Amino acid sequence: MKAHDGMYIGGAWRPAAGRDRIEVVNPADELVVAAVPAGTAEDVDAAVRAARAAFPGWAATAPAERAALIGALRDVLVARKSEIAELITTELGSPLGFAEMVHVGSPIAVASSYAELAASYAFEERIGNSTVLLEPVGVVGAITPWNYPLHQVVAKVAPALAAGCTLVLKPAEDTPLTAQLFAEAVHEAGIPAGVFNLVTGTGPVAGQALAAHEGVDLVSFTGSTAVGKQIGATAGAAVKRVALELGGKSANVILPGADLAKAVATGVRHVMNNTGQSCNALTRMLVHRDQYEEAVALAAAAVATYPTGDPTDSATRLGPVVNAKQHARVRGYITKGIEEGARLVAGGPDAPHGRGYFVAPTVFADVTPDMTIAQEEIFGPVLSILSYEDEEEALRIANGTVYGLGGAVWAADEETAVAFARRMDTGQVDINGGRFNVLAPFGGYKQSGVGRELGAHGLAEYLQTKSLQF
Repeated sequence: MKAHDGMYIGGAWRPAAGRDRIEVVNPADELVVAAVPAGTAEDVDAAVRAARAAFPGWAATAPAERAALIGALRDVLVARKSEIAELITTELGSPLGFAEMVHVGSPIAVASSYAELAASYAFEERIGNSTVLLEPVGVVGAITPWNYPLHQVVAKVAPALAAGCTLVLKPAEDTPLTAQLFAEAVHEAGIPAGVFNLVTGTGPVAGQALAAHEGVDLVSFTGSTAVGKQIGATAGAAVKRVALELGGKSANVILPGADLAKAVATGVRHVMNNTGQSCNALTRMLVHRDQYEEAVALAAAAVATYPTGDPTDSATRLGPVVNAKQHARVRGYITKGIEEGARLVAGGPDAPHGRGYFVAPTVFADVTPDMTIAQEEIFGPVLSILSYEDEEEALRIANGTVYGLGGAVWAADEETAVAFARRMDTGQVDINGGRFNVLAPFGGYKQSGVGRELGAHGLAEYLQTKSLQF
């Protein structure tokens, strides 16, 4: 795909207001593959105005028609699936197989779910002598991260379209090409001009302008907790709604009697997927002290099956991290873990290749709850294994961070696992290896965010309530 040297605004590609450009770098070889415009406040203003102008017509469009257009968008993504996967591998470094299955497969499933939901959702109901209407909130400013560059876009755009909202999307500067291809898909699907608009640029400039714009009614942001706090403060000053999906430090709790080998292998895979660049990665593995050393050995053996390599090679399971800054950050955390006394079982801070932003898959044992690597989000292929004495201590450790996004519990039986999961302060918990569900609400407790994505709960974020009394 050739990068667009402009913004998608009002149904057409138009020149950017400024001349600055953002280089897109392939993290596997550190070579520049494209450049896109660095959007300005002027670009954001034009996009918001286009979205505002398109809003009345789109909000009045019948839900069945909105559903059909979301379905058409899904069909375009299906038709261009291989192209999208190759593009994500190029700008993110995701192994091609994972890109095809997860990076493209999941958003296609999400789009399908909203095509169905838009046609069947009850946008009004009768309560006593009142009719309650669920109406679109208005213009949405969507700010998405680089780690799942298509999924996070679709997880915001699809429910917003289903609700009758119009949007301005500001994608992450590391992965703008996927967003540009998505804009092409929107255009090809026949979604009316101005309903969806794209402005590429940096967070401090384009992102801040979008969050602060008086024409934006809701800001939906996925990214770091630190930036989420800034966006929340900006939106709060204007009494503007926000939906924030932020960081995580998820616990994988393995209770006595669980299938230890399966729990460890699944937990390692969960951390290594996407090179650890998942907000809900199960980066803390909690094991009873009687099984601790066995679990450590199993984890070390499992990690050995994740060598780093060329992400375009079908045999590669672990690609690079996204950029030089992230490369240094993750390796810095590994060094910090060693300095604070954790036992390095696998991997380490040394780069496994001379070129590319590769990080060795790393496992730490003898990690205590107060260590930096047990408290802060690393966002890389780094697993910390902690021990516990009893279930109460395991619960304290699991709940003992500022985050609460994901988690997992393994036990000998479902009842025991569910009882423990009900006590965890987190938005989503996998029970004995439960699979991800695109219809279930996804979001966090505590500093992991505000609001939910996916399914009917995700659609509700883009609706506001009006009651008519008779």
